[in-house]
Amino acid sequence: MKRKPIVLLAIMIMLLLGGCMEPNINENPEPNQNQNQPVDKTPAPEKKPTVPANEPNNSSNAPASNTAGTLSWYFVRNNQHQYPDTNPGYKDMLAQNQAIYIIPNESKKIYLTFDCGYELGYTGQILDTLADNNVKAAFFITGQYIKTQPDLVKRMQAEGHLVCNHSFNHPDFSTISQSKLNQEITSLENSYRDLTGLEMDKYLRPPMGNFNSNSLKWTKELGYTSVFWSMAWKDWDPQQQPGADYVYQHVMDNIHPGAVILMHAVSQSDTDALNRIITELQSQGYVFSTFGS
Repeated sequence: MKRKPIVLLAIMIMLLLGGCMEPNINENPEPNQNQNQPVDKTPAPEKKPTVPANEPNNSSNAPASNTAGTLSWYFVRNNQHQYPDTNPGYKDMLAQNQAIYIIPNESKKIYLTFDCGYELGYTGQILDTLADNNVKAAFFITGQYIKTQPDLVKRMQAEGHLVCNHSFNHPDFSTISQSKLNQEITSLENSYRDLTGLEMDKYLRPPMGNFNSNSLKWTKELGYTSVFWSMAWKDWDPQQQPGADYVYQHVMDNIHPGAVILMHAVSQSDTDALNRIITELQSQGYVFSTFGS
């Protein structure tokens, strides 16, 4: 009879040890991809293969003054048709360096922008649609584009669109020296001047949406406004297009006054949806405008 308490004690000890050895289900959990997920759709590399060069920077605590290292642009959507938010440090940096991602206004002005690194036959259709609707846009071009598509570049300018700088070779501006950044920007300026006899419009989209306070400062010193965006989606991969209906609905769901809308000119989905987007937004009272107007 005296052995029962000993046996019971032994069983209790084994159960306790077994419980301590259970795996911790909260240790290193898989991230919840839908929880507090900032939204960027990063520009594609403007040279094939078209694979996104970076993912959204998910930190909400980026430093307000980053002179080195890489920051990746992102914004956070809302379903209230209000201005999307971003990191407060990013907003401070943009304000200090003549950079924008929205243009707040009370007259429902919005801004269409296209990144053009290479051509798949859609830009002519895009220009046709813009002309049919008397809408002006901003085209951000690279050195490769100006070398291979001079007629399209001249057409952009002749039809009253802004032709803007996306750098000559599309490098990550946050990783290069000031002299290299200056060369990237001025080389494209010179090529555009040689082609058209005109000066390029002084707006620049940082390649891949990567930046830091140095790159913004150096860009400003060359007289440029750095332009990010407040609306975008995954449209840069020609092999993984979301479809025209998706693009149209995304714009309708996320439109807001002052929107800087990023599209890629290699996107068939964007091209097919563009006329419907323009006519519907105009019916809602939105006004397509260009920077500085």
